[in-house]
Amino acid sequence: MSRPACARCQRPVPLCLCALIPRLHSSTRVLLLQHPSERRHPLNTARLAALGLVNARLEIGEEFPELPLWLEGQEARLLFPGPAAIRLDRRPAITAPDLPQLLVVPDGTWRKARRLLHANPALATLPRVTLPPGPPSRYRVRKAPAADAVSTIEAVVAALNILDAPARFEALLAPFEALIEGQIAAMGAETFARNHGAPERGA
Repeated sequence: MSRPACARCQRPVPLCLCALIPRLHSSTRVLLLQHPSERRHPLNTARLAALGLVNARLEIGEEFPELPLWLEGQEARLLFPGPAAIRLDRRPAITAPDLPQLLVVPDGTWRKARRLLHANPALATLPRVTLPPGPPSRYRVRKAPAADAVSTIEAVVAALNILDAPARFEALLAPFEALIEGQIAAMGAETFARNHGAPERGA
């Protein structure tokens, strides 16, 4: 029998993260497009990002027929790597300063995220941006496909720290850190060390 879950963060009630979730304002709006396979995943960081940002919206699906309407009237960029992607530390030029800035973030495994791009042609029309090199991901309980891969919430924090500087968004990572620590505690130090390497001191 499943344990009762918090209606907001969707974690089991004894493990609710809501007390750690901030409500941060950003000038840049964030649209998170989540593949359905991530919706019930215990490490659902896109949901944490959406809950912690006033100007964020989370949509779940494979195809988003209303996407052109969601993009309308905004200067949107797609946070996804690619040959034509501009590194965010080079501060992409704002071509329409009077329009709200929108960051579109696909959420899922790399394979599922690419599937979202193929299923939604409107995404192909958006200029792409990518993150500059940064510290290793704190997502220690999920094996990354590449050394520079980060979780969705880490990517959103890194992007907003650049786009909305000097504002900072590290407070979004508080529930994420608690989620990771809870997962490590649940699996046990020995299992974690065997599958993911020794835990960091003080982590």
